[in-house]
Amino acid sequence: MTDDFAKMFAAWMEQGQKMAQAFMPGMENFDPKSFEKFFPAMPRELLEMWFGKTFNPEGLDARTRFLITIAALTVLGPAGEPQLRMTIRNALAAGATKREIAEVIWQMSMFGGLPAMQKALEIAQAVFAETDEPEEKDA
Repeated sequence: MTDDFAKMFAAWMEQGQKMAQAFMPGMENFDPKSFEKFFPAMPRELLEMWFGKTFNPEGLDARTRFLITIAALTVLGPAGEPQLRMTIRNALAAGATKREIAEVIWQMSMFGGLPAMQKALEIAQAVFAETDEPEEKDA
């Protein structure tokens, strides 16, 4: 990345953050980590019951539903940050790989914009750092 592009990208990020704060006053002091304590990752049985095939045996599995939810929360931007953290943890627990999660977030850049994608990737990296599970190798 060139210095000019890096400066432009940093300016976009700053402008996006200012706009988000203007749209959602009071969120600048919100600590998403405090919200997360109430909702740790769900047990696998609950993941499948609520997000898996219990209600629709022929439908999507929990892993796929969580990946779709990550896409939607990425496009929402800062408003979905606490839910995005929780959903990424649950997606990992449901069998999604770190790479799949990152790819879903990257794909959403064209719909939610670069600042939303960048913030979601930062959130994902933070969640990945909290997990002890190594990334699966591609075959």
